[in-house]
Amino acid sequence: MKRLVVYCLILTVAVLIVAGCKKKEEVASVAEVNEKKPAPEFTVNSLTNVPQKLSTLKGKVVLLNFWATWCPPCREEIPSMMKLNSAMTGKPFQMVAVSIDEGGVPDIESFFKTSGYSLPAYTDPGGVAVKTYGITGVPESFIIDKNGIMVKKVIGPFAWDSPETISFFEGLMK
Repeated sequence: MKRLVVYCLILTVAVLIVAGCKKKEEVASVAEVNEKKPAPEFTVNSLTNVPQKLSTLKGKVVLLNFWATWCPPCREEIPSMMKLNSAMTGKPFQMVAVSIDEGGVPDIESFFKTSGYSLPAYTDPGGVAVKTYGITGVPESFIIDKNGIMVKKVIGPFAWDSPETISFFEGLMK
């Protein structure tokens, strides 16, 4: 009987990891987010409660990433995001990593402290950006060009530090 319980537990964990992390509740209204169209405006808050609007980032390539500290695939992609962010230092690039953690800033800061990870992290009070971008799970990312046009939507974890990806971002900066 114990073996059966252990096998069921292992199977459940494996399914969750393969499927990605879903939010606890579905979004009631979803705006249509299309590639090659203007990215919808959003406002999120830094961990020090400074608002960040997409419109103020015009002229920069933006990686908008929705994630959570409790999500294994999110944690899997964070090291590559950190490397991408480091490779883009001094370039017209802005990473906006929006946490959907219900515990907000304390959960995020605690996660960064214990994991050693660090991202330009933001919160989404009221879940407005989540609704605007129609997030159905995490991680989900959006690449927005320097003119505010949606270039790509990426669902699931991604190797953000590959030479091809860095070259792609640099191409968007020209």
